[in-house]
Amino acid sequence: MCVGRIHRNGVMSAPHRALPPLVGRAIVRFMETPDNATEHPEEAPAATGIAAQDWATASAEPQYRAAVVDLLGALAYGELAAFERLAEDAKLAPTLGDKAELAKMASAEFHHFEQLSDRLAAVDEDPTAAMEPFAKALDDFHRQTAPSDWLEGLVKAYVGDSIASDFYREVAARLDTDTRSLVLAVLDDTGHGNFAVEKVRAAIEADPRLGGRLALWARRLMGEALSQAQRVVADRDALSTMLVGGVADGFDLAEVGRMFSRITEAHTKRMAALGLAA
Repeated sequence: MCVGRIHRNGVMSAPHRALPPLVGRAIVRFMETPDNATEHPEEAPAATGIAAQDWATASAEPQYRAAVVDLLGALAYGELAAFERLAEDAKLAPTLGDKAELAKMASAEFHHFEQLSDRLAAVDEDPTAAMEPFAKALDDFHRQTAPSDWLEGLVKAYVGDSIASDFYREVAARLDTDTRSLVLAVLDDTGHGNFAVEKVRAAIEADPRLGGRLALWARRLMGEALSQAQRVVADRDALSTMLVGGVADGFDLAEVGRMFSRITEAHTKRMAALGLAA
C-alpha cells in the first residue's frame, strides 16, 4: 500500500499526490511516536449509517460503491502478490517441511484472492480492472522489501503483511455488513503467525546476533508498509474520501489517531512475540 518511499536513512523520495491533511497528520504522528499505543482501546460503538446497511442499500451511493471496488481491488491484488511471494520464499526454506508449510500458506492466500475476485464479478465489476490501479504500488513494495534470506521472509510475512491487514480491518469496521464480512474473512491468519514466531525465536536463540539485524529489517518493513498505505489512499479519490468520513461513519481526526495507535500496539506485540525490539 505511498506518497513516497521511505529508505533506511529515513529520507522519503519519489513523491506522489499528498494525502488529505486529516489522514496525513495521523500517519505522521503514528510514525513518529511508535510507543503511543493505548493500553486499553475503547470498545467499538454499535454500528450506524453505512456500517449497519447491507451492500444492496449502501452501494446505491456511487462514491461509496467506487471506494469499495477500490478496496476490494487493492486487497485482491495484495492476496495474489502474497501468493506469488510465499511460493517464491518457499525456495529459501531450509527443510522440506518448512517448504511444505509455506506452500500451504501460499495456497490459502490464493483462495482469498479467488474470494475477492468472485465478489467483484458478482457485483458486476471486472476483477482485473479493479486490481490494475494498485499493481505498480504493490509490486514496488515487494521489490523494495525482497527478503535476502529465509528469516527475513518470515519476518516480512508476519510483521510486514500484518500492518497492512490491521489497516484494512480498521477500514472494514466502517463498511457495509456484506463487504465487512468478506474483508474480515480474507484477512484471517493463514497460519504463518505461529509458524514464523516459532522459527524466528528458535533462530535468535541459536544465534542472538540475528536479533539486531531482524529488528532493523522489521522497522524498515513498517516504514515501507505505511508508505504503501499512503500511496493507495492518496491515489484514489473514493478511498481518500471514505477514509476521512465523506461516505462512511466515524473517521474524524481523533479516531484516525486512535486507529493508528491500535495498529502501533499490534505491531509492538508482534515484535515482542518474535523476540525483537520494536
